[in-house]
Amino acid sequence: MILYEYPFNERIRTYLRLQQLFNRLGQLMARSEALDHHFALTTLFEIIEVASRSELKSDVLKDLDRQKQLYNGYRGNPAISEKALDGLIAQLDEHFEALNQVSGKIGQGLSDNDFLMALRSRAVIPGGTCEFDLPAYHAWQHHDAASRAQDLSQWVAPFGPLAQAVKLLLQMLRESGSSQKVMATAGQLQQNLPQGRTFQLLRLKIDPSLGITPEISCNRLLVVIRMMQQQADGKLLATTDDVPFEMSLCA
Repeated sequence: MILYEYPFNERIRTYLRLQQLFNRLGQLMARSEALDHHFALTTLFEIIEVASRSELKSDVLKDLDRQKQLYNGYRGNPAISEKALDGLIAQLDEHFEALNQVSGKIGQGLSDNDFLMALRSRAVIPGGTCEFDLPAYHAWQHHDAASRAQDLSQWVAPFGPLAQAVKLLLQMLRESGSSQKVMATAGQLQQNLPQGRTFQLLRLKIDPSLGITPEISCNRLLVVIRMMQQQADGKLLATTDDVPFEMSLCA
């Protein structure tokens, strides 16, 4: 099944983008080729760009605290394990404290690294990181893999608390929804959302053998999904077939 996730607000959109970037960064850093480490650095620059939002750290801290208050409200509920509850609240506290101890904007210390900033400014230019443009970077790429990996780990470390906090928040959000099997009749589904609930994320799973791509549009009142089929020339056209899929709404 192919999973599609659609955020209902800009905050969750940012979290999803960060998680995708952190996942890509982790995969690239684990490899040993200089080319992989080059793209690890360009991914780090994307993370710096996304994390530079002044309200991001505040948003994450507020969400961590909100989740803690929510789960504290479950204390004394006989249907919930106190041990599991304590463990979850301890995780929230741990990530809150780790992120709260980061002073200023996340990763702002990297702006004092001339080597990285020179590379960042050239990386946006097509072919801008050639050896005649950045001889120091060319030399770095010829360091042994272990040395490059150590440098990468040092540069990425300031973003660790943010990565772990976002991962936990998205995990808890995803687990808040329950999957249901639905049908896009004649290739379309339109569903009104219940009043009094604020959903933050839609998750959709579809069988890849159907050759269908969903186009999703959501707001606080309505979900609209159109099923599209790719033609031989690459164009997407709306299908009129009934299309089964799984959907969950996460609050």
